[in-house]
Amino acid sequence: MSDARAIIAAIRDGHSPGADDIRWFAAGLASGAVTDAQAGAFAMAVLLNGLTEGARVALTLAMRDSGRVLAWDLPGPVVDKHSTGGIGDCTSLLLAPALAVCGVFVPMVSGRGLGHTGGTLDKLEAIPGFRTGLAEDQLRRQIAQVRCAIVAATAEIAPADRRLYAIRDVTSTVESIDLITASILSKKLAAGLGALVLDVKVGSGAFMHDMDRARALAQSLVATANGAGCKTSALITDMDQSLARSAGNALEVIEVMEVLTGTRPNARLWDVTCALGGEALALAGVATDAAEGQGMIAEALESGAAVEQFGRMVAAQGGPADFVDRWADRLPAAPVVRDVTAARDGVVAAIDGFALGEAVVHLGGGRLKGDDRINPAVGLSDMAGIGQQVAAGQVLAQVHAASDAEADRALATVQAAYRLADGEVTPPELIRERIAG
Repeated sequence: MSDARAIIAAIRDGHSPGADDIRWFAAGLASGAVTDAQAGAFAMAVLLNGLTEGARVALTLAMRDSGRVLAWDLPGPVVDKHSTGGIGDCTSLLLAPALAVCGVFVPMVSGRGLGHTGGTLDKLEAIPGFRTGLAEDQLRRQIAQVRCAIVAATAEIAPADRRLYAIRDVTSTVESIDLITASILSKKLAAGLGALVLDVKVGSGAFMHDMDRARALAQSLVATANGAGCKTSALITDMDQSLARSAGNALEVIEVMEVLTGTRPNARLWDVTCALGGEALALAGVATDAAEGQGMIAEALESGAAVEQFGRMVAAQGGPADFVDRWADRLPAAPVVRDVTAARDGVVAAIDGFALGEAVVHLGGGRLKGDDRINPAVGLSDMAGIGQQVAAGQVLAQVHAASDAEADRALATVQAAYRLADGEVTPPELIRERIAG
């Protein structure tokens, strides 16, 4: 029998507990044998002194194994993607169906909005009837028939992480890279993946604002996932501006449909989707390398096969059967739409992505409290990008709001988030770095 106090003391004193002790502690988190006070002390000790790679792998596997772990018997690889979050990041909606078209199976376990960032589940629930809460038998049936699903984690998935995450939130230990790594991967690996690609965001709209910290997280995630037996690589991608032109749940679904149907291309969304998909297909052995995989994803998008697959997924999860043909009529729209205009001539030199994300949250597109109801129609659209030339009075973005008063507040926030300069401005590099296993 292990002792929570001895495990905490070992980490506090700079030592690494053994795998058996880590497994015992994770099981105690799930069962309640470890108290809240002990869990908080453990999290603080890890934050201050860190874990060795072996201990981090052991914690990830132990939290994964604290609940249900899926196993698959399918005629192809099982793959997934995870993003650390940002604004206008709707690549999952493009990537899941495109990967399925390319011959892999995608049980994508996703999350809701966190802080200033949007959540994949919230975006999909802007589609009338779309169900993200599938039971395991429903998920298995859909994966076998449709090849892709985007769902919420069930209560049986990584219960140790659910408890530790809640304690981290109230003990100022959320930012520990070791605990972030174990939290993300315990849930992803519980889905029974053979390959995983990670999108680690960096910039003003991301949780990681600087490259050193983003790189450290990417390296931790890749090393731990591979150490746990899942083929994994990561891309560090730009979040100094919104990935999509829109931020907000229904508005991002509209943009996804415009890309999938070819009615309004978005190069940033397209390029990140293809890059992530290429990595995933190479890791799964479906493509000889990432470059070939990128070409396969691009073909799935260009041919219309991905949008057809997306329509099948929407219908299978309770959405309209005619969504691909009638998406413009099926999504909610805000009653108030206001232009945010440039105060002077200039070039967009910098954007405060955090401020834009917070504007969407305060419009009702995210949660200020855990039980807040989301308004799927609100948000921002047609956002100007870094390097774009604008004239005085030209639209920098549009605010979609439930009322004039809310629109006025958001308008001021969005206008202040844009910094204009004179002369040429080079947009930031989209894909900053690749971290391989």
